[in-house]
This record gives sequence, C-alpha cells and structure tokens, in this order.
Amino acid sequence: MRIGVFITLSVVLMSCSNSKKVTDADNRNGLSVKETTEGILEALLVGADRSTIQASQKDGFFKNAAIKILFPEEVVAVRDAALKVGMRPLVDRFELSLNRAAEDASKEAKPVIVGAIKQIKFKDVWEILFGGETAATDYLRSKTEAELASKFRPIVAQSIAREEVTKHWTPLAEAYNKIPFVKKVDPDLEMYVTTKTVDGLFKLIADEERKIRKNPFAYASNIIRKVFGKK
Repeated sequence: MRIGVFITLSVVLMSCSNSKKVTDADNRNGLSVKETTEGILEALLVGADRSTIQASQKDGFFKNAAIKILFPEEVVAVRDAALKVGMRPLVDRFELSLNRAAEDASKEAKPVIVGAIKQIKFKDVWEILFGGETAATDYLRSKTEAELASKFRPIVAQSIAREEVTKHWTPLAEAYNKIPFVKKVDPDLEMYVTTKTVDGLFKLIADEERKIRKNPFAYASNIIRKVFGKK
C-alpha cells in the first residue's frame, strides 16, 4: 500500500502545485496545506484499502449487518408472497446472491476509489480536517459518487452474472406476477446492487476515518499521526 500512497500523493500534489488561491505556505495549528493534504489522502487510502479487503471477503457483506444487502424495498411484497407459499429457500438464495455479487465486485473497487481520492483539492483540506468525524469520507462521496456508480456498474454486472442473481430472482418474480391484479415487478438489479455496494464501501471507509480521528497514534503512518494527532 505504501507505493500506492506515494504515487497518489505525488500525482495530487503536483496537480495542485500551481494553485494561487491556496499555497503550501498556508498553515493552521502548525500544519501546512501540503502536510494536511498528505494526511487526509493517506487516511482515505488506508480506509479504502482496509474497506475493500473487508468487503471483498466471503461474507464481507452477507454477515455484516451494517452493510448486508437485503431484499429490494420496492419489491418486498414479492418476498412476503414467496414466504407465504413456502419459497424461503429461494428468497434466502436470492439475498445471498446479492451479497455475493457485492463481495465479488468489491475486489475491483480499490482502483476506482483510489482514482476518486485523487480529486481532493488543496482548497478543501481545512474544511475536511476540521469537519465532522467523517468529513473526509463525506467530501469524497459528494464529489465522486455519481462517477463511482457509473464506473462500478459494469463490474457489478459481471458479478451479478457470476453469482447468478437473475437465476434466483426469476422464479420469485414469475410466481409473484401470476397473482391476479398485482403490479408486475421487474427491478433493476444491477443498479440496486451497484448502489448498495457503493453505500457499503463508503460506510466502511467512514468507519475507518472515525477510528483514525479517534486514535491516530494507533496507526504506523507518521503523516496520519502528525496531521490528525495535532488536529
């Protein structure tokens, strides 16, 4: 991870080196903009690394209640109807396949998230550093969520195919759609899993940011200790 951090920091710092509005001479609490940017970037990179590893493990989503992907809310009536007629095994397999797809897709998430982290600008570092307990994660999400979802959806689509999500969904939908007078259901499973996967990853990154802010001295990184410890 150290090589990746160094490359990312170099790219971001060079891209901002000609900024006239905010320069490295600016400082608060004895921290320069450059130091603060390095600290925030590395904190996010640490969060991204740990979060993608955690999420991509078997049961990383499925057995984590905080991010587990449940039956889509807009078609929860399908689940209820299926349970009433003894189709729980299909319901369970469908939910498992949703989470397996998210876990599978998370294996490819790190490069996408690292690319998004590079978009942090010098002019925003003070607000991020002195913001709330998840200010860095919130900033990253606000600036990159749409782009992340766009880049992430093809990865999720491949994962959905591998995990046969549609195979488990189809009999549930067909059984429900045969019920007289009900509105036919056909949810966008790719978008649903994409959204929930991105939500889950940001939740994990936010959790890592809270840990760093609470106890930066538990981390080996000198720049994280310096920036968040002094803050």
